[in-house]
Amino acid sequence: MRLRHIPGAEETIASSPYVIQEPALHKGSWNQVFGNTNPIEIEVGMGKGRFIMELAQKNPHINYIGIERYSSVLLRGLQKRAGLELDNIYFLCIDAKAMADYFAPGEVNRIYLNFSDPWPKDRHARRRLTSPDFMAVYDQILARDGVIEFKTDNRGLFDYSLEAIPQAGWQIKAHTFDLHHSPMNEGNVMTEYEEKFSSMGNPICKMVISRGCHR
Repeated sequence: MRLRHIPGAEETIASSPYVIQEPALHKGSWNQVFGNTNPIEIEVGMGKGRFIMELAQKNPHINYIGIERYSSVLLRGLQKRAGLELDNIYFLCIDAKAMADYFAPGEVNRIYLNFSDPWPKDRHARRRLTSPDFMAVYDQILARDGVIEFKTDNRGLFDYSLEAIPQAGWQIKAHTFDLHHSPMNEGNVMTEYEEKFSSMGNPICKMVISRGCHR
């Protein structure tokens, strides 16, 4: 993915009160960061943050952490965050593959994967956020009864996920190939990409994932 670098983005992120600078120090004690014992939900690849910030506004009794590895993208999220009165959301500028270094086993209740890079070439399959490699990372931090929600407009990535996730030992609790015309759409919060793609007539796919019986 080629992104235009915004000068000063790293410096702004490093000085932002909304970004946790040394997340490894909080592994196992995120409740202290938020000042409560509310459940924690994270979005991997939050982009400009519309989705997770709307969730935070709607659910004040849930703590949210948005993960975005690209500084120029996270900067846009920080600009939105500055105009909101919220105390239940923070951001991390990290590589999602290292999440087990920052969250203790069972510390996360729900993981959102929204419109992830499809990495269409077979040689890049391990980079897909629903690949067995990433599912193994989620397994290390997700609560025993936790779930993963995955949305995409890329049918190739969705079909891949329908096969790869069960093979990795997980269970697909529900899925749809057309979210906005499905019962699964109830309470749906849209992302920037979701609004863009659906306005173009692209059907949105969604699945809800949990651990298999043997996990």
